[in-house]
Amino acid sequence: MPADTLLTAVRAHLNLPPAHTVILEPIKRGASGRTIVRLRPEGHPTYIGIHYTADRKDNRYFLPVARFLQQAKINVPDVLYDNPGRCVALIEDLGEKDLLSIKDEPWEEREPYYRSALEQLDRLFYTRPPKDLELLPPFDEDTYHWEQDYFIENLVETHLKEDGEALRGDEALAALRKRLGASHRNLVHRDFQSQNIILHDGKSWLIDFQGLRLGRQEYDLASLLYDPYLDHSEEELECLLDLWEDIAEERPVPELLRDCATQRLMQALGAYGNILHNQRIDWYAQHIPTGARQLLGLVAGTDLEAPLRPLLEKAIAG
Repeated sequence: MPADTLLTAVRAHLNLPPAHTVILEPIKRGASGRTIVRLRPEGHPTYIGIHYTADRKDNRYFLPVARFLQQAKINVPDVLYDNPGRCVALIEDLGEKDLLSIKDEPWEEREPYYRSALEQLDRLFYTRPPKDLELLPPFDEDTYHWEQDYFIENLVETHLKEDGEALRGDEALAALRKRLGASHRNLVHRDFQSQNIILHDGKSWLIDFQGLRLGRQEYDLASLLYDPYLDHSEEELECLLDLWEDIAEERPVPELLRDCATQRLMQALGAYGNILHNQRIDWYAQHIPTGARQLLGLVAGTDLEAPLRPLLEKAIAG
């Protein structure tokens, strides 16, 4: 059982006797197929315990990627204990406060954390992985094709109960993935959204980075700007772009950012449909209309509006 393995791990790490009290608190975050808990050993600091399986290939990348990112001076939690044979690790507990938890706070209170998060993204842009660091395959045309099919299967067909075959052959979707797949030169987090940005000690820290790979930086930027959990207003989007320009010394090409945001929102909506219907986690249902509205706003006036509008309007209506 994952819980027993994690309790054994923290006792081994601290050299505690079997009877020493350790409180285990489940953490319900995301749907990566991992068991993630907060461990409270009596008389010691708390830890985050992770038990993973080989069901998803990216899970085994978490620990080596964590060490690499830490060496690159990117804010990630310390790996304190690692037992690959038992698929278990203990990492530093940075607390429960994330970017989503402060979404209703005044901009002045949120801005330093957004700045810190975007600084990590900018630093990632200039970071080069060693040749022996195994990562997931880079974002290319085939990867974007998979994401689009994931959207069609899980949102269009499973959630909306619509026929998705016409979309699978849509020329505008094919052109989008071809444009985006033409370059993948920089490291991307792959899931750079509010629940994966922890706020600790006045800074932003990245978690769930096991999907790190080469791709387009704008995909990560779009993931945060068009995060359905946060649902930024137009004014907030401008503030975030101003902030990014201050950090990176340039704004993204608008058409490229739109393309990346379109692709990312399709992936996110596919994930919501999958988690809602296959994993039965109802929390994600509330974010489908928001993501669909954001996506509709992005494709308006483009070649993707005609094939997507009826589907997105149905998703918005619930």
